[in-house]
Amino acid sequence: MSARRGGRGGGRGGGRAAGIRGPHSALTDFLAANNISAQEIRDSYLNRVQQAEREAAEAAANGEGPSNNGEEDVQAESSAMAAERSKKKRKRDQDEAIAKIKKGKEAKRKASKHKNKGSDDGSDFDDLMDMHKKPPPLPGQLKHCELCDKRFTVTPYSKAGPNGGLLCTPCGKEMAKEAKAQEKAKKPVVRKGRRKLESNRLDGMTVRGPKTLQQLCIEMLAKHSEDIDELGEMPEGIMNRISEIFSKKRAMNPTTMKLFLQPDLNSVAIHEAAYLETEDYDQIFAVCPSVKKISLRNCCQFKDGNIDYMIEKGKHLEDIQLLGANLVSNDKWTELFIARGPDLKSLKVEWLDAAFDDEVVEALSTFCPNLERLKIERCKRLGEDSIDAIARMEHLQHLTLRFYSEISHEKLINLITSVGAKLRTLCLEHFLNASGDPTDDVLQTIHNTCHKIQKFRFTENNECSDTGYVNLFSNWDNPPLHYADINSTRDMDNANPDGPEDEPIGLASNGFHALMTHSGSRLEFLDISSCRHISHESFVEIFDGSKQYPYLAEINLSFCPVVDTQIIAGIFRSCPQIKKVVTFGCFQVEDVVVPRGIVLIGAPKAQDQIEQFGEVVLDFQRDVERERGERGVGMGRIVPVMG
Repeated sequence: MSARRGGRGGGRGGGRAAGIRGPHSALTDFLAANNISAQEIRDSYLNRVQQAEREAAEAAANGEGPSNNGEEDVQAESSAMAAERSKKKRKRDQDEAIAKIKKGKEAKRKASKHKNKGSDDGSDFDDLMDMHKKPPPLPGQLKHCELCDKRFTVTPYSKAGPNGGLLCTPCGKEMAKEAKAQEKAKKPVVRKGRRKLESNRLDGMTVRGPKTLQQLCIEMLAKHSEDIDELGEMPEGIMNRISEIFSKKRAMNPTTMKLFLQPDLNSVAIHEAAYLETEDYDQIFAVCPSVKKISLRNCCQFKDGNIDYMIEKGKHLEDIQLLGANLVSNDKWTELFIARGPDLKSLKVEWLDAAFDDEVVEALSTFCPNLERLKIERCKRLGEDSIDAIARMEHLQHLTLRFYSEISHEKLINLITSVGAKLRTLCLEHFLNASGDPTDDVLQTIHNTCHKIQKFRFTENNECSDTGYVNLFSNWDNPPLHYADINSTRDMDNANPDGPEDEPIGLASNGFHALMTHSGSRLEFLDISSCRHISHESFVEIFDGSKQYPYLAEINLSFCPVVDTQIIAGIFRSCPQIKKVVTFGCFQVEDVVVPRGIVLIGAPKAQDQIEQFGEVVLDFQRDVERERGERGVGMGRIVPVMG
């Protein structure tokens, strides 16, 4: 048969077939891989047809009828045709699969071209070279690893080597690991944004060095808040800190709120309740029936029904703080005060617009005579009648008021005279003089009446002069203040920002001297922002490095235009416990080297938290100052350095 096949190939198409050159088709590769020869199938079919023709001719010559061999030949011919059709169908399916693969490769190549538009010439050359590239080995074949020369079986997951060969599985994993490490090294380091950093500083969350284990655990809890089932038994301080972090990250919702509810808790604080619904507030008193202190901020869905449930279940409430509870009516506030009566010792309300008027404050003073702490801020419906009602509360020790309406200084004087003797906290904010005439009667009344104050806040006032502050702090029969906030006490006339020529309005140089003389030895917090009438000489004299303020930890000097680098240097030397200095709007503060452990906020060019050793450099500063004094040169800016 081979001789005949060779003869037929030589006679009919052998010469033409021998001249064909070029790459094999996918079908040819498939038939060769499965030991199938198309030429052999064709020759076998032709031999059977010729044999049938010869047998038919011999039968006709001998006068015999058609034999059964003819039928067998017909059946063989039909089976051969069926086999040919199945092969054609297989070939068509394979061609479609190959076309689909080529189409996908073409799409990837076009996408790569579009990504690298600047290398058109190079991509054309690569395409030309790809046409003549040797196809990769098929899976199942045996190859030698390019790196270790180990023989292995090729799989679809075999990695390509650096020189175009293939790698065995261990070498491929090692190469992938190295590539991942290089990619990670090339990836730019994402640094914390300045805005986030400044936000953390203002919140008091900035710490030097590694974070504590407690801080890391709290941050991890906030990050995976939805996956926590319970917090377990924790101290109240830790629970409150976790609640603060959850609130800051907007993670406090009806699901996470349940983590902070335990039957034996005496205090529940939700610092961001904006995502809670009305029925969520009832769960607080259902789960914690013995709660004594409740603090809810931004509780915008707290309604009358919650007040009823609080009255029914919260039998032990002594301290109530509700901020933003605008959906509670006046009648419900009154019912709450009647129900709690003598047990209520502390009440803090803020940001109330629709309700909580003078009649409610009257009911508070009538039915809650043992109230010791009262904080009412930004409640739009309150007026002078509320001041008279508060003046009848005999047991007040902490009082904080901020009204929208204008209150005459006669009402304030009556209030301070009535309750000032027992006050340890006095905060009067945004009480503007309706007449506009300067008067120091309120400060004089505080000087004569209040002798136990530790925290004093008197802000946004436009009626008290610098002389009034001098008289308040001079010979004041009151222990040194721990907390002093006298910001924005100045003349409100924008046409005359320097105030009257004869007497400055607000805390000025003399009043600042009197304040630091009286309370500097025990002061821990000081806010004199926007007190623009304090002179540069007064700051330099008070913070000269020799005078010491051992407890002062935080000071706010924002929008005091005379504050410069020299004053900040003096603060660092005079306040050994200082932790935070705020200098927004102080544009003369430049090139400050901040000592270790101190945060300077607001200085645009401050080099934050750079450690320096102070003794040698301070001696050098003194030499510079002495040399400048001998030359008659004015004091320049001194860069603060402190160990």
